[in-house]
Amino acid sequence: MNLLSLDHLAASYGATQALFDVSLTLGEGEVLALMGRNGMGKTTTVKTICRMLPMTAGRLSFSGQDLQGLASHQAARLGIGLVPEGRRCFGNLTVYENLIAAARKGAWDFEAVLRLFPQLEERKTQLAAVLSGGEQQMLAIGRALMTNPKLLILDEATEGLAPLVRQEIWASIAHLKRETGLAILVVDKSIKELSAIADKAVILERGASVWAASMAELTPEITAQYLGV
Repeated sequence: MNLLSLDHLAASYGATQALFDVSLTLGEGEVLALMGRNGMGKTTTVKTICRMLPMTAGRLSFSGQDLQGLASHQAARLGIGLVPEGRRCFGNLTVYENLIAAARKGAWDFEAVLRLFPQLEERKTQLAAVLSGGEQQMLAIGRALMTNPKLLILDEATEGLAPLVRQEIWASIAHLKRETGLAILVVDKSIKELSAIADKAVILERGASVWAASMAELTPEITAQYLGV
């Protein structure tokens, strides 16, 4: 059974249509790479899934429930955890306060997040605003995990980070895939790293799904056609 299903989804920013025909499915425990050049609709798709942007056509379901009429907080309560583009930590709150702000009971608690990201242990009383970019990204992932989601969405989680920090983030995602039953949707441009963790991929172009298959079927020709500069 699919945990997440988008069927010919369309969405608009006011009078400007941004998504025209996006379809994808994600099962429990699967990792899906959502790919495409800049401006092709990846973040808009994420916003629509999380109910931060109204859909104008198609179907959107999660865990067997139609999401169309739900608000974003209702979708989150169903088990959708978002690590947004740009991290968006609460800068005037401490690391601990950020983590417990939206926490729900479950396996992911404060101690579990610190085991995944030990660097946050010594920072737990510091304001998020003074953390490095990598530490803020770890905090954003930890905050989403503490909602104990069924689906974790990572929107450009490694963008703008130093290479060593990027490796740490990818290692944490691989750990989540290996050790938990989380379904994960990853928006990223790093094909090498995505190939190591993603079960399948969907490529968007101009607000529509143009390619979908297992990650192993992503050939250099397809990469050049849809993802090259």
